[in-house]
Amino acid sequence: MTGLSRSFMILAILSALCGIVWGIAMAASQNHELSPAHGHLNLLGWVSCALFAFYYHLTPHAAATGLARMHFVLTFVALVVLVPGIALAILDVTETPAKIGSLIFLMSMLVFAWLVIKPQPAQNDTTARKNAPA
Repeated sequence: MTGLSRSFMILAILSALCGIVWGIAMAASQNHELSPAHGHLNLLGWVSCALFAFYYHLTPHAAATGLARMHFVLTFVALVVLVPGIALAILDVTETPAKIGSLIFLMSMLVFAWLVIKPQPAQNDTTARKNAPA
């Protein structure tokens, strides 16, 4: 894995490691109050970012676009704002970062959806024949 797919995988692994440590800390303290924030870190950080990494690894033409780089930046910022924002909302401090982070992650997913759904560049004749069923 290289480039954008590697960046997403590194973000996924860092999210997983933070989620694991956070989960162990919650278990050790018997305080699971922030488990929704922990769950979002695991789902959006570890699972979603790993899936993004695999997609970009399998579709290098999509990874080579500026829109894909924007997707990474939006995802990173969303994680940094959303996960602590959920914790702040649970602790009745403020809900604003959670709301902002949610909207940023929505933008990230809309960008990803566009990259997946938009028409793909036409394959040349040799590639099409090579990939055709026998």
